[in-house]
Amino acid sequence: MATVAEAPAPAPVPVSRDGVASVTAPPSPRRRRSRQWRHPVGLEIFTWVYLAWSILPICLAVLFSFNHGKSQSAFQGFSFQWYISTSSKTPSVLHDAQLHAAVLQTLWLAFLVTIITVPLGVGFAIGIDRWRSRTSSNLNFLMIFSFVIPELLLGVALLFLFQQSFKFVALGTPAEVAALVVWNISWPAIIIRARLSTIGRSYEEAAADLGASRARAIWRVLRPLLMPAIFASAVLVFATCIDDFVLVDLLSSTANSQTMAVLIYSQAHGGNNGPALNAIATLMLAFSVIVAAIGYVAFRLMTKGERQSTTEALTNFAGL
Repeated sequence: MATVAEAPAPAPVPVSRDGVASVTAPPSPRRRRSRQWRHPVGLEIFTWVYLAWSILPICLAVLFSFNHGKSQSAFQGFSFQWYISTSSKTPSVLHDAQLHAAVLQTLWLAFLVTIITVPLGVGFAIGIDRWRSRTSSNLNFLMIFSFVIPELLLGVALLFLFQQSFKFVALGTPAEVAALVVWNISWPAIIIRARLSTIGRSYEEAAADLGASRARAIWRVLRPLLMPAIFASAVLVFATCIDDFVLVDLLSSTANSQTMAVLIYSQAHGGNNGPALNAIATLMLAFSVIVAAIGYVAFRLMTKGERQSTTEALTNFAGL
């Protein structure tokens, strides 16, 4: 005789203290994944290790620039003597002729390159954006030329060019300016093109409908809209020129045309790596940070109401 299989007994339902049954639904797979990624401990540890590895050596170098003694392994007291001392035994940045010349040459070179590169980059970007042909695609590649080839290769090529063909470009400041303009022209071109893609052509078309010529529409309408990007590109070019080493080292002629980066390398390589070297490196770091901070704040003020996120502002400021 056939028997009927008994059904399994149902699982007991949990009951609270007041006698009301409580049923808890199992978490969905999506919720379980979100809990797993809510606090990525491994990525957090890696981030802090990377920051410590990058920042702590810089902080130590800055700290020993204020050392009272000449040691770079033992801190012997806080002092500004490597910055402003007038003693011949402690060559400070302010009074040592070589260090003083390196600071002035760095700022002068960065200023010259900026005022030449930014207008060329703006015109280059507008021309590529408004030019629609097969040649424009090749010029798009030239726009990122400095990001494709090694800086050392460009420096050696320009050195041979100035020595063999363009002999009217003397080594030193003229050759350094020409090389840095070629190397940094991609920055304003990319940033201006990014700004042009967000603006569109509606403003220029409206100006043309009102009777403005193309040149007048660009100057009276497009130029004010491009000012945040122009200022951002100028800041990036200036900050990049401050710490450039390869091109300046290859094309410098005498000690008077050496920048802070070249002087730091030459003195450290020659064994003269006292606190005065830390002081000039600290000034170089301070110049870069101050310029970048001023540029970022000015960019945020110029684009007030357009961007809400700080991350988005940094991305647009860098032209990414």
